Amino acid sequence: MFGSIVGAFRPTLTAFGGRAWRIPWRLSKTRKANVRKRLREVDDVIETLVASGVECKQLELAKVLPKESEMLPRDKYTTFSRTANKHRKSVHKVPHFTKRPIPRTTPEGF
Repeated sequence: MFGSIVGAFRPTLTAFGGRAWRIPWRLSKTRKANVRKRLREVDDVIETLVASGVECKQLELAKVLPKESEMLPRDKYTTFSRTANKHRKSVHKVPHFTKRPIPRTTPEGF
């Protein structure tokens, strides 16, 4: 029935132009460097807040997190995902990953 692709089932450029096709398979060296830079900038902000003497619950939780230099590459460049294979997903596959905080630890039990 569908042996020859004609009519409504014919692939067109529009059909192949979806977002999923444009996401690169792996992080480039530049993108990895930018991820590390963002993590270091967050570390600097946390150190500045600690040095200023501000106290709050979120800052106490942030002080416990590992710094960029202490993190494994697995934690820097991938994030936890319940639906992904082996529960890890490359950070650049997350929508708006440059604007969201990158979780620095994996949930307990995974």
